[in-house]
Amino acid sequence: MAEIKIGRMTMGMCQTNCYFLYREGCSEVMLFDPPTAGRQIYDKLKEKGFEVKMILLTHAHFDHIMGCNELIEASGAKLYAFCEEQLLCENPKVNLSTSFHQPYTVKPDVYLKEGDTVTMGDVSCKVIATPGHTKGSCCFYFEEAGFLVAGDTLFLESVGRSDFPTGSAGELIRSIKEKLFVLPDNTKVYPGHGDSTTIEHEKKYNPFCV
Repeated sequence: MAEIKIGRMTMGMCQTNCYFLYREGCSEVMLFDPPTAGRQIYDKLKEKGFEVKMILLTHAHFDHIMGCNELIEASGAKLYAFCEEQLLCENPKVNLSTSFHQPYTVKPDVYLKEGDTVTMGDVSCKVIATPGHTKGSCCFYFEEAGFLVAGDTLFLESVGRSDFPTGSAGELIRSIKEKLFVLPDNTKVYPGHGDSTTIEHEKKYNPFCV
């Protein structure tokens, strides 16, 4: 079977990583956290022969959602978010978009739960609830590929902020240690900002998780 591949576009005022995953040789993609310019994302992927089939959110801060509505309109893809993230999806003050004078909301088609499996053709991932950065933050684990799309929960030798609405430092560290550090050491971690890392590296060198 062909490999699962991952691509990245870094966009927006916060230099957010927007990932897309697909089976090599197939046109359908899962896209994560469109931060801005949804039509531009759609056009870039279409030029490469890709079709956005579903949009998944690791959380609903403004810098991870503000490309959603344009992308949905262009692609017809459904939007998925974790069930505990409904407040951020629907409230521009809580998702911080109001703070940047660009009030923005999204309306997911599907709200996910802990342990759910999201499937696109023969590509699937498991939903891991990782509250802390926000109450409804989650990660998506592709066991076959050894990939973790981590949003703003875990970064290269760092972790997400917990001082925004619905955040909790204690929950964040528990989520990382109890939910992510139990994954195989060679799991490749793709964070919402910055460079990729591995679970093994973070267990050894992340100063916030010792």
